[in-house]
Amino acid sequence: MEISRQIRKYRLESKLSQEDLAEKVYVTRQTISNWETGKNYPDLNSLVLLSTLFGISLDILVKGDLEEMKEQIKADDIQRFNRDGGIFFVLLSATVILAVPMFLCLSSIGIGLWIVLFGITMYYAVKIEKQKKKHDIQTYKEILAFTEGKRLDEIQKSVEAGKRPYQTVIYVMSSALIAAIIAGIMVLLLK
Repeated sequence: MEISRQIRKYRLESKLSQEDLAEKVYVTRQTISNWETGKNYPDLNSLVLLSTLFGISLDILVKGDLEEMKEQIKADDIQRFNRDGGIFFVLLSATVILAVPMFLCLSSIGIGLWIVLFGITMYYAVKIEKQKKKHDIQTYKEILAFTEGKRLDEIQKSVEAGKRPYQTVIYVMSSALIAAIIAGIMVLLLK
C-alpha cells in the first residue's frame, strides 16, 4: 500500500475529518488532502506525529500492511522462479540438442554460437540456484511445493533434507551419463 492510502485508512478508522487531522499534526486541511491523494508526502516530523496519533509504528504507516507485502513478494518470487525455470529448460534443451548440428554444419562459427548459448544457459542455472538457496529449497518435493505457493511442515522438511545428499549423487551420475551419451553421439557423427 502507498502511504497516501495508509493515512486515509487510519484517519477514517480514527473517525477524524481532514480538518481534525490537520489540526492535530499542525498542517492545513489542504496538506492532508495532498497527502491522501499522493500529490506530496509528509515530512519526518509529520510522520512521527501521524504514527503517534494513529497508535501504529512508523513501519506500518510507511510500509502499509506487512502481510500483504509479504504475500506480494512471495508471489513475485514464485513467478520469477517459474519464469527463470522455464527459460532454463528451453535453453538447456537447445544447448543439448543443437550441439552436434552446430558443430558439424557451422564449424567454428557454430562452436562460437554454442559457447554463447551455453554461457546464457549457465547464467540462468546460477540464477535458479541462488533462488533455491534464498528460499532453502533443494529437493523435487520442496521445489514443487514452492512453485505452488506452499511450504512443507517441519517433519516433511527434515525428511527432504535427509534426501539431499542422495539426490546430489544422482544428479552427478545423471549428468555424467548424459555427457557420455552426447560425447558418444558426437564421436559417431564425426567418423
